[in-house]
Amino acid sequence: QTFEKLLIANRGEIACRVIKTCKKMGIKTVAIHSDVDANAVHVKMADEAVCVGPAPTSKSYLNMDAIMEVIRKTRAQAVSLNVSICCSFLSSLSLQASEGVTFIGPDTHAIQAMGDKIESKLLAKNAKVNTIPGFDGVVKDADEAVRIAREIGYPVMIKASAGGGGKGMRIAWDDEETREGFRFSSQEAASSFGDDRLLIEKFIDNPRHIEIQVLADKHGNALWLNERECSIQRRNQKVVEEAPSTFLDPETRRAMGEQAVALAKAVKYSSAGTVEFLVDSSKNFYFLEMNTRLQVEHPVTECITGLDLVQEMIRVAKGYPLRHKQADIPINGWAVECRVYAEDPYKSFGLPSIGKLSQYQEPLHVPSVRVDSGIQQGSDISIYYDPMISKLITYGSNRAEALKRMEEALDNYVIRGVAHNISLLREVIVHPRFVQGDISTKFLPEVYPDGFKGHKLTDLERRQLLATAASLYVAEQLRSQQFLGTPRIPIAKSKRSSWELSVHLGDGIYLAAVSKHGSSFSVEVDGMKLNVTSEWNLASPLLSVTIDGTQRTIQRISRNASGETSIQFLGTVYKLRILTKAAAELSKYMPEKAAEDTSSILRSPMPGTVVAVSVKPGDMVSEGQEICVIEAMKMQNSMIAAKTGKV
Repeated sequence: QTFEKLLIANRGEIACRVIKTCKKMGIKTVAIHSDVDANAVHVKMADEAVCVGPAPTSKSYLNMDAIMEVIRKTRAQAVSLNVSICCSFLSSLSLQASEGVTFIGPDTHAIQAMGDKIESKLLAKNAKVNTIPGFDGVVKDADEAVRIAREIGYPVMIKASAGGGGKGMRIAWDDEETREGFRFSSQEAASSFGDDRLLIEKFIDNPRHIEIQVLADKHGNALWLNERECSIQRRNQKVVEEAPSTFLDPETRRAMGEQAVALAKAVKYSSAGTVEFLVDSSKNFYFLEMNTRLQVEHPVTECITGLDLVQEMIRVAKGYPLRHKQADIPINGWAVECRVYAEDPYKSFGLPSIGKLSQYQEPLHVPSVRVDSGIQQGSDISIYYDPMISKLITYGSNRAEALKRMEEALDNYVIRGVAHNISLLREVIVHPRFVQGDISTKFLPEVYPDGFKGHKLTDLERRQLLATAASLYVAEQLRSQQFLGTPRIPIAKSKRSSWELSVHLGDGIYLAAVSKHGSSFSVEVDGMKLNVTSEWNLASPLLSVTIDGTQRTIQRISRNASGETSIQFLGTVYKLRILTKAAAELSKYMPEKAAEDTSSILRSPMPGTVVAVSVKPGDMVSEGQEICVIEAMKMQNSMIAAKTGKV
């Protein structure tokens, strides 16, 4: 017996995740939502739903008074929170405790202690947990930040005391970057967490980010549920996670686990939580922070241990002791998670994209795949919330199997209407360095020093793409001649079996000779003959093609009447133009459209809110000078002038 009704003060995939376990346990659920989330998936899944305010999180999902009112009105016995928890809300909850409302999560003092990075670091030191050298107090202003940074020695990490999720965090390599970092971090911290206090510590260059999942009850029992490797990051936010880590040996794993449990016991922690560490190349590990909530990447731990962490959190909150001993916690197989974001990976490894999901299909037909999402076809990705589409998890008996399934799942994932980062995710998981386990938090900038440019085709892959595109074009031409399975004009039977095409890809123009044999096409392109076979179901968003015995899953994203087509091949979308040989010869007479000169315009690379404008009409600005600050998906971005000129 646990609770009859539970209120979920969250949105998106994590709210849906909690509802699934509640259904399994027979607990009724209450969802809260903002006005723009009225048709969200978590609202439809819950037994009851109540609107708590307008779109901005501070006025809805963090609106303490409104949430407390919903708890009273719906008579929820418990409340599950995963959002940035304000201490004011926790004090409200402790008041509610007298009315019989239970908080699914640790006690107030543990959240306050661990939610404050300054206090948590001091507690960790006292609990004999390895910590990073740094300044243990609150940094008052930019001048003090510079003085402390010089004392510690560059590079330093400036971060929000109440922060998490990469927000309010900046790396500084000199005095100027420290001043700028102090300004942006305090602004981000204030807008995301309502607390602008910052701390500064030594930045450990080129580390791994490895975290330990802990689970503790109210009876003094605590377990560590192995580690998660979270080193693949951009802007201090995780992108790919896996469990276990390729790097840890059993001794280091046990040492990290025991320190994590020691910290949990020191703050009388009771629930699921995560202790994050930085690990250097010599396997020295340092405490980073403790997250007093269910982490985004918890599914990989569930896959290798077989535990349902949400169920364990609900049991602990009700006062039950843990059902397991440390010796019961296994490492069964391997799990990998990719965070699928509505982001353009070609801009700074991912700038937010907004829009409506015009087509959406999760790859659940691939074996051993789990998708935790809070959206569906027709959902809106807005500027108000995190741009995450879903968490894609694959499981295998070993790492190679889990990665192979992830590759297949990414190829079979259909997302239309917004930009997404599937091309980047797929490139990461097949990269030789990642496959060998040679990774650090600097993986992305080291592997792509000039930014991510998509998959670089080998000569064979280029020919496979050209042959597939040419076959697709001919299949389309043949389909357009059919009417309910018969030729449109029965007397003019088409006996044509060969086509000469011109295919543009990148800077190259390739001649393709295509001939048809049953459901197969033989394509001679770039001096090579390839056989392309498929069912050619052109209505399906996914197309499985076999090219000389190699199976590929492709997606045709778009096409138009002038022969331009976009095909997703090996995760990356390629733009091609396919014309008949005669049309290609005539196309050279078409005038070229001149490109727009944008050097005198500052155009935001993403949708967001203008939070500061640093110039006014008539001002002279120099190249690199800040013009304005745009806040998008809770991150602040400085927009700079591309050249010297007058506003």
